[in-house]
Amino acid sequence: MSGWSFIARDRPHPCRSFPPTPSSALTDFKPLPPGSTIGILGGGQLGRMLALAAAKLGLKSHIYCPDPQSPAFDVTPLKTVAAYDDHEALRAFAAQVDVVTYEFENVPAASAEVLAGLKPLRPGANALAISQDRLAEKSFLASKNIPVAPYRAVHSIDELRAAIAELGLPAVLKTTRLGYDGKGQRVLREPGDAETAFAELAPHPLVLEAFVPFEKEISVVVARGLDGTVRAFDAAENVHRHHILHTSTVPADVPAGVEKHAAMLAKVIVVALDYVGVLGVEFFVIPGDRPTLMVNEIAPRVHNSGHWTEAVCLTDQFEQHIRAVAGWPLGDPRRMADVVMQNLIGDEVEIVPGGLDGDTQPHLYGKAEARPGRKMGHINRIVRG
Repeated sequence: MSGWSFIARDRPHPCRSFPPTPSSALTDFKPLPPGSTIGILGGGQLGRMLALAAAKLGLKSHIYCPDPQSPAFDVTPLKTVAAYDDHEALRAFAAQVDVVTYEFENVPAASAEVLAGLKPLRPGANALAISQDRLAEKSFLASKNIPVAPYRAVHSIDELRAAIAELGLPAVLKTTRLGYDGKGQRVLREPGDAETAFAELAPHPLVLEAFVPFEKEISVVVARGLDGTVRAFDAAENVHRHHILHTSTVPADVPAGVEKHAAMLAKVIVVALDYVGVLGVEFFVIPGDRPTLMVNEIAPRVHNSGHWTEAVCLTDQFEQHIRAVAGWPLGDPRRMADVVMQNLIGDEVEIVPGGLDGDTQPHLYGKAEARPGRKMGHINRIVRG
């Protein structure tokens, strides 16, 4: 699909809905009744907002997290404080829930396998394994003819030098695991940067990505239900500061054909993964007379760039995810107004509550300490007229 071209005509209907392709996970499973318990791995702000969405639907949440100060613990009495690799604690946790999901993708693979053998795990362990390893993710996307930046696996400094010779400079050297918000990566601008960057980044292998001269980044949050129904929210245009998402603006300033194609690529990904739940897909928009798209990364969970849905969609991304993992029909993702989501990083949280007007919806995460680079909350501001 690389090189796909677009001609913008009429703007497509904002509700992206696709015919269902039933999940292989559907084996006479009935929707969970109200009062059932959703097990959530991870106690950060995403887990907190998932638990709040579940409560609105009459579902309970049990949060599993090793940090006793996790903000998600504030919104549900059901919690387990234990390490993610504590298999005994995981089994006890599974015995108390009806389905398991997660708020972050770095759950150990062995832990995911333990849970999947005891209770439905949604999204499944395969999606988790692919998305938590950059090499596996890029290989998967390329196998589905989804465009990604040229890349090479790097196991040694000699392989890095060879990769630079093939891909050229500038380029970005990244860890294959545990990278987020700019962590675990170095930009290489000169051949002399290679040795220092290779020594600083661990563990190996690493991955070298060719530099992509993109115009902007957009993202699509897409959901797939247990019955195979796929629905996507409108694309958001993202701006980062210091490698951390600053704002997501909807609608994105891209041709309608670009947005429609981004939604279709997201649909291809969730179907290929046999996915159940909400997935975030980040795209680079490559400029030109006929813009093209390239996938930057996928995230098998609710996504920071989808927080805007809380303010202007009948069904936001958190409720959509809970609906999917509980086996309920997906909700309507249509957008009812233009909106800008802004992350509140560190001391920026201090603008709440005094600096807000009637068109602004605040969400604070209940974190005790505001530190530089720490996401403390976000605001959704409705854009009128």
